[in-house]
This record gives sequence, C-alpha cells and structure tokens, in this order.
Amino acid sequence: MAVVEKVIDAPPEQVFEVLADGWTYSDWVVGTAHVRDVDDTWPRVGSNLHHRAGPWPFSLQDKSTVLECQAPHRLVLRAGLWPAGEAIVAFALEPLEGGRTRVTIGEDFAAGPLRWVRTKLNDLVLHLRNRETLARLSDIATRQKPER
Repeated sequence: MAVVEKVIDAPPEQVFEVLADGWTYSDWVVGTAHVRDVDDTWPRVGSNLHHRAGPWPFSLQDKSTVLECQAPHRLVLRAGLWPAGEAIVAFALEPLEGGRTRVTIGEDFAAGPLRWVRTKLNDLVLHLRNRETLARLSDIATRQKPER
C-alpha cells in the first residue's frame, strides 16, 4: 500500500470542501484526464464520480464510488479503471494547530490485473503520484476563501 501525507495550510473543512466537489478531481488527481459526470449526492456513500483516466487515445472510462464518508475527516473511494482493475483510496484529514490539516492518502490495488502485479515498483509509482496529488490538492484548498 502506498501511503503519503502532507500538511496543508487550511482547516479540514476547507480541504474537505475540495474533496466534496467531484468536478475538481481532474484538477488535482494525477492521472484523471476528465470528469464526465458527478452524482448529485456526491460524496454520500454509494454515489459515483464518472471519469476518464490516462492519456488519449488510450484513456479508460470508469467511475469512482464512495465507500465511506465522514466529513470533514475521512473519505474512502473505490476507484475503477477497468479492464486494468480498481483501487481503494482513503483520505484522512487530521486537524492541527494553527488551522492546518494533516492529509494522509493511502492507496492499494483491490481487484483486477493491477492487483496481480503488485510490486515495490508499483508502490513507488503510487507514492510519487499521490505526493503530486496532495500538492495539487493543497494548492486548490489553500486558494479557497474560508467561509465565515
């Protein structure tokens, strides 16, 4: 499993607001090329975000489904990329002093061929990808204006 964490200079509510806006996923999730549709109930458990991942013309269309949502502290998704497989992605948001948040993302292949070829190299690639993903999430979350 690839686990990455980053401290973001914004409170958990502000960071979770980005997670709760499914239309922004292609802005900060590395590898997501396009968000095609987002259920009106996102990020409620069972809701879906329909996306396309990977470079054109090889991109794959699939969806991510919310498995768990405890706003503003935890969001767990099943991210599909069939026929390659699917991953479980867990975001944990921990409040810190000074209105900051420690965000941890854990990702592991859960099904399909990606799971069968799990290696240290895959974990390294996921680690690097998720480090960039959290950097992008931080950029978006910190430029948002906190609600008063």
